[in-house]
Order: sequence, then C-alpha cells, then structure tokens
Amino acid sequence: MSNKGTINFTIEEVVRKRYSVRNYNNQNVEEEKRLAIQNFIESIDNPFGEKVRFHFLDKGDINDDKTLGTYGVIKGAKQYIGATIELGPMSLEALGYEFEMVILYLAHIGLGTCWLGGTFNRKGFAKALNIGENQVFPIISPYGYAASTKHMKEIAMRKLIKADYRKDWTQLFYKNDFKRPLARKDAGDLEFPLEMIRLGPSASNKQPWRVLIIDDKCHFYEYKEPGYSDIFPYDIQRIDMGIAAAHFDLAVKEKGILGHFDNKIEPEIYLPKNFIYSFSWIRE
Repeated sequence: MSNKGTINFTIEEVVRKRYSVRNYNNQNVEEEKRLAIQNFIESIDNPFGEKVRFHFLDKGDINDDKTLGTYGVIKGAKQYIGATIELGPMSLEALGYEFEMVILYLAHIGLGTCWLGGTFNRKGFAKALNIGENQVFPIISPYGYAASTKHMKEIAMRKLIKADYRKDWTQLFYKNDFKRPLARKDAGDLEFPLEMIRLGPSASNKQPWRVLIIDDKCHFYEYKEPGYSDIFPYDIQRIDMGIAAAHFDLAVKEKGILGHFDNKIEPEIYLPKNFIYSFSWIRE
C-alpha cells in the first residue's frame, strides 16, 4: 500500500503534539482549513483494502441538536467528523488507520480532537449525518480550537484513564516469541517506528497492541481485554490496532524503510492468553 498523496508532516512532531481535547473555545474552524481536511482525506487510503467513509457535521446547520450528545464529555465543540464502514475482515483496522491519519493531520494544522467510541449518542449523530443502516458507525471526533482551560469532567477522565501513561517497551514488543521482550537497544532501525506505536492513543488508553519480531517480519497482535468490547457488536480494540498500523507505517516510510502489510501469515507459535493475531508487516 502507498498513500495516494504526500504526507507533509513528521510523525514524531504530531504524535507528541496531539492530545485529547474535550473543552473547545466555540471558535468556528475556518473554511480554508475545512477544505484542506477534505482534500487530505481524499489523498489517503489504507493497507487493508477496505473502504472507509468520512462524514462532516457542523452543529450550526442542525435545527435541533439536542440528540447530538456526548454525555458531558465534550464542551464547546461546533464541528465533528465521523467515520463509517461495512463490517469486513479488516474494516475496523482500516478505519483506525485512516481516522488516525486524519487526527494527526488535524494536530498538524493546529486543531484539537478527541476519539469518541462509547461516549456519544450514536443514533442522534447517525441521523444528523444521514448514515445508512448498513453502515457501522464506531467513531466520531470533535475538531476545533482548544479552550484555554480544561473542564472538571475532562480533568477527571484524563486522571481515570491515566491519559499520559504509556506501557514500557518490555510489555509491548518481543523477539522470536512472547517469552523474550525486545529491549530498545536491540530494535535497530525499528526503534523509532515501535516507539511511535508505543505513544499512540487507544480506547480507554488500554494500549492493546503487541508486536513480535521474527526475522524480517513484525507480527501485530491484539491483547483482547476480557469483556471490554461486550457493549459493542464488534471488537472496538481492532480500531486501536489500525492506529498502531498507521503510526508504524508513517514512521517506517519517514525513515525510508521499505515493507508492506499482510494479514495472512500468522506464525505458528504459542500465544499468551487473550492474544489474537491481527496482521504482519514484512520488510522488503
């Protein structure tokens, strides 16, 4: 897979710049930036061969926005962007990949965002966006300019999910099997791409990605949190795996490391409990 357009930001710059904004200052996003966002979306694709559809919403265009609720999580937001898919073998990963690319681009142009998976009125937003019944609507995000202060619920949520915490390398990356954690110093030219995965956002900051390196292949696994996705008709952590793929893909391309994704080369190895194979990246 290769992106249809040229990415004009560096992955580390935007990964370290981006954070979840839940309090906005009511300022409208300029039309020029809205057009730039749409053009960027048209320039990207994903490595999983699945179609992702994006939907824009301006609350100023809605006569009755009472059903556009976020349960008090988001304050002051006027613009939203959502994504839908038709469920397929890798569609949730594709959505995570493309939506994170957009989130990073929004950070690059100075706009705040916040991934929302379970804390928005799905039916209300789906009706406002004219989303059909055959489309799965897992994710939406406000976008705009961050307010100068955080509201109390935002502060409490960040503290609850330990928003600034990230797992250690030894919990995420492995060599040859899952009994041997990969030390940062032994990662070679993959140190930077793996670190970009480690810093990625995820639902409730669960950080479900695990990467096993065997020879010239990086095998991506999901640690499926027991019971976490039970309230959804799909495994929402598969979206997080798409986020990991986006961070890794941008990073290897930035460093000139050639490779491609494949989801059909699962190695025959012992898996720890709740580990599920997702896909692999093969060095060329």
